[in-house]
Amino acid sequence: MEEQTPPERHYNIHTSPEVMAGVYANFANVSHSDYEFTITFARVDHEVEEAEVPGVVVSRVNVSPRLIQELSDALQDNISRWQAREGIRDLPETGDDTPDPPT
Repeated sequence: MEEQTPPERHYNIHTSPEVMAGVYANFANVSHSDYEFTITFARVDHEVEEAEVPGVVVSRVNVSPRLIQELSDALQDNISRWQAREGIRDLPETGDDTPDPPT
């Protein structure tokens, strides 16, 4: 008897405009316990020259170990594609500084 594969699931997630706008973070801290990972996102003032840098937490997300692995894989895939695109964009032959042919 053949094993049936479950149908592909499509997620239909709704959000409010406020949540859709997102928040800005320029700092993240990752910690974990036996049961979950916690990612804390913050906005910090890097221009402060004091030893203690002020910042404000803008979001904290607790996720399961399984989801953190999937998130890590998705981030790595997207970073690789972004780096490839940026690398192609920065090639000398794609820039606007190519000299015009002699006339």
